[in-house]
Amino acid sequence: MEEFITVDDGTDENVKSGFVGVVGEPNAGKSTLLNWLVGEKIAMTSRKANATRKRLTAIVMHKDNQIILIDTPGIHEKEKLLNKYMLNEALKVLGDSDLILYIADVRRDTKGYEKFLELNTKKIPHILVITKIDMVKEESVLEKIKEYEALENKNYLEIVPISSTENINREKLLDTIVKYLPNHPYYYDPELISTENIKDIYKELIREALFDKLNDEIPYESDIIIEKVIESDDMDKVYAMIVTQKDTQKSMIIGKKGKKIKELGIAARRLLELFSGKKIYLELYVKTVPNWTKNKKMLEEIGYFE
Repeated sequence: MEEFITVDDGTDENVKSGFVGVVGEPNAGKSTLLNWLVGEKIAMTSRKANATRKRLTAIVMHKDNQIILIDTPGIHEKEKLLNKYMLNEALKVLGDSDLILYIADVRRDTKGYEKFLELNTKKIPHILVITKIDMVKEESVLEKIKEYEALENKNYLEIVPISSTENINREKLLDTIVKYLPNHPYYYDPELISTENIKDIYKELIREALFDKLNDEIPYESDIIIEKVIESDDMDKVYAMIVTQKDTQKSMIIGKKGKKIKELGIAARRLLELFSGKKIYLELYVKTVPNWTKNKKMLEEIGYFE
């Protein structure tokens, strides 16, 4: 868990504040849910699985209580060093949280949840959140809830079905989270929505554009290094490098006569401007680093294994 300072702001002793880990299978909708609860886009979202690679902390104030949400990579097991890092990030959150939200796509079976129950060795209390209920009929939602209720080793506090797209049960979920948080003064200034620095958020938003604009295999073998951000009141200048594993991938990212990287830059700049509320000057270039996903030194340079 990152360092924090308890804020003595004179709030009532009945105020609640705590750390809430957001875990689940890849592409279950964790980052979308986090943005929805915060009310701002601070976490990258993608239709592709395993888009989230690092923990991200977001802060939601709800009825004078402070919910500190920690978004995690999806729980999965693969051999690459990067994938092992991602699994370790998720497992750390299981141990560091006061409460866990397990995010389950309504269209999937219960195997991912059963795996989570095995990994949650400290028996941190959790709420089972069933997502994307707008994508199936009501009968299917009820049937899925019955599937979870029928599991022998289940130990969730409550089940909350939600849809961020249709804004269904946002208040109910926040009320349920607060119900199970400890009484504690605020950990962070209530004006904050995240503990992440601007470079990290810009990196994730550029990665989102990368995932959305390129063929399936390329984003998973690519990442972003923010080399420099020059901030001013009305414009931020962002200089970023796209790291990829093969020269063929580099050529595809750049595209014929630079067309693809120009499209990528436009999409990324829009995301950065939407978040910052400023004009953004964005400069991108691409570098090939063979097998960077297996190279710990390179992973550290990009920002993993800190």
